[in-house]
Amino acid sequence: MNQALLDARTGLAALEARLADDLALLELPAPSWVPARYIDGRQVLDVAVIGAGMAGLAVAAELRLLGIDNIRLFDQAREGLEGPWVTYARMNTLRSPKQLTGPALRLPALTFRAWFEAQFGRVAWDALGKIPRTQWMDYLRWYRRVLALPVQNETRLERLRARDDDLLKLTLNGEPTFARHVVLATGREGLGGAYLPPLVHGVPRIRYAHSSEPIDFAALEGKRVAVIGAGASAFDNAGTALEAGAARLDLFVRRADLPRINKLTGIGSPGLVHGFQHLADEDKWRFLHYSARTQTPPPRESVLRVSKYDHAHFHLDSPVTGVATRDDEVIIETPKGRYNVDFAIFATGFHSDIDTRSEFAEIAPHVRRWRDRFAPHDDLPSDELSASPDLDANFAFQSRVPGAYPALARIHCFNHAASLSHGKVAGDVPAISDGAQRLARGVAAMLFDADRDRHFAALEAFDKAELLGDEWRDADAP
Repeated sequence: MNQALLDARTGLAALEARLADDLALLELPAPSWVPARYIDGRQVLDVAVIGAGMAGLAVAAELRLLGIDNIRLFDQAREGLEGPWVTYARMNTLRSPKQLTGPALRLPALTFRAWFEAQFGRVAWDALGKIPRTQWMDYLRWYRRVLALPVQNETRLERLRARDDDLLKLTLNGEPTFARHVVLATGREGLGGAYLPPLVHGVPRIRYAHSSEPIDFAALEGKRVAVIGAGASAFDNAGTALEAGAARLDLFVRRADLPRINKLTGIGSPGLVHGFQHLADEDKWRFLHYSARTQTPPPRESVLRVSKYDHAHFHLDSPVTGVATRDDEVIIETPKGRYNVDFAIFATGFHSDIDTRSEFAEIAPHVRRWRDRFAPHDDLPSDELSASPDLDANFAFQSRVPGAYPALARIHCFNHAASLSHGKVAGDVPAISDGAQRLARGVAAMLFDADRDRHFAALEAFDKAELLGDEWRDADAP
């Protein structure tokens, strides 16, 4: 073993000992306190977390710290490939500043910085620009390991339904699992999936892909590639195609200019994180509508990654109005002309339409959306915001008809679809710890309330005396 690798492992061992000491000083995790429940001799999970990416890990970690240890995470990916970081994320570095503490849950030894410095030192940290994407995934793998979080990989949720006994039944890889609460930590795709514009219908599937799908970039060497979109993922995919040897890259942008300013960054603060959820509906809508309309700019380095190639062509004010095929070509139509390419990548974002997901078929008709109870001003329309689930204070779904489907109160939406109800706390690096702690504390309160009679019985039965009766003498006794 080379010395650098040995030093890194030694450094991590010291960090892990430091983390263990910190947790001990804080008396964490709390002792387990949730009464066990059983079905046919099998223990029911207190919480099932769907998704073991960053959000799922953070929620699970906070639940364990609160003494809720009968939990399990389920992820459809193979171990170590959870989330987007080493699958469809194609940026070179994270977009967030390196100093953000991410899922550390206010524990310094759990931060990326502590993990990085333990292996590479303070000088290397000071020299680091932004965090390399694959290194962030290495950190999340360590996070899972050092906290011993129980993840079951290669497991897909196929069905979620309520039972009559206040439990939820999950069908996972064909097998039933029962839980009291379910957390949907399903990332950017939220409750829906990749959005593809209707104009691609009829185009052979081998001629295009969504930016979140597996793409054989090596096969694009020497090819003409179109990328539709102006967000960060558009430039990440364009850069990857160019680096793979694409002969020509055409990037089509609806706007007359690229967005320049990240508006939400300008007001980022604990006030936004903790205050957004308490805003009036009109204000929540106004904030997110404006943010979506002004759009988040792609990182400067992502744009430069593309523009440094002479055979990369930016087409501004060029919405795609049609897509057709002829022989082996894809024909992209815009108001400014027609472009023949070999392959098209649609970086057109995601939708959160729960009605499109078969695993939620039983609950979806009952889920209240913002459009069911809120009408924005005429000058602030947004189909995406209107389709957002209307979540309660615990990130849980609510019934369209009050009281009609009470099980929704135990199904928690901790993904991008929670943004309108709770703010950007359920998927992005900056406030993921705050969101995880908000959700975990809400679940803890619900579990205690649901078992209040058993806790009261335990209160009555507790008989460990702290005074023995020989500590004093009654001055008036005969």
